[in-house]
Amino acid sequence: MSGVSVAPSLLSADPGRLAQEMLDLEAAGADILHLDVMDGNFVPNITFGPWLARLARKTSKLPVDAHLMVADPLEWAPVFAEAGADYVSVHVEAATHLHRVLSAIREKGAKAGVAINPGTPVSAVEAVLPFVDLLVVMGVNPGFSGQPYIAGTDARVAKLSKALREAGLENDVLIEVDGGVTDQNAQALARAGANILVTGSYLFQSGDYKGAVDRIKAASAA
Repeated sequence: MSGVSVAPSLLSADPGRLAQEMLDLEAAGADILHLDVMDGNFVPNITFGPWLARLARKTSKLPVDAHLMVADPLEWAPVFAEAGADYVSVHVEAATHLHRVLSAIREKGAKAGVAINPGTPVSAVEAVLPFVDLLVVMGVNPGFSGQPYIAGTDARVAKLSKALREAGLENDVLIEVDGGVTDQNAQALARAGANILVTGSYLFQSGDYKGAVDRIKAASAA
């Protein structure tokens, strides 16, 4: 995956026309479809089940990225992998046996990711770097779309990027930022080492999907 990829979050899409939204995003130049999965326990909101991963796989040619904000990742991560998600990420804060969860994801044929909340030290994921394909750095506290970006997220990305280089894994593990991404912070995040930028409200409220995707990519490349 070369350059910075843009991953629209379907949490902000029109729920009455999700299949068409996926096709419109693909036509607009998006690179990945991002599914924010919430269970009402780990976060105070309930969103999508594995049906959305199946719909995305059937509807679009884009990779499917399932971000599980759930209290029992060991139960649900393999389910989303089986449903067609290319990437399945779980939260380090929720996974009691993180290595076991990551192994379960890979055994189902998906790439394994770990997400960290803004209040969690990035060192919390260092022990599992050899076992992941994706690191998800939250730019907001998880649970709801439309939250303001938390300053200093780029510094956290830079720390993880450095840790990957020191471990010789910079070419094996992608870094994704989820939450509050716009064309105003995309450059700093890309320079810090982010490979994937998840965008929700910024894109879906723009009225011009292609324009929003292009602005983020242009800012990331500047």
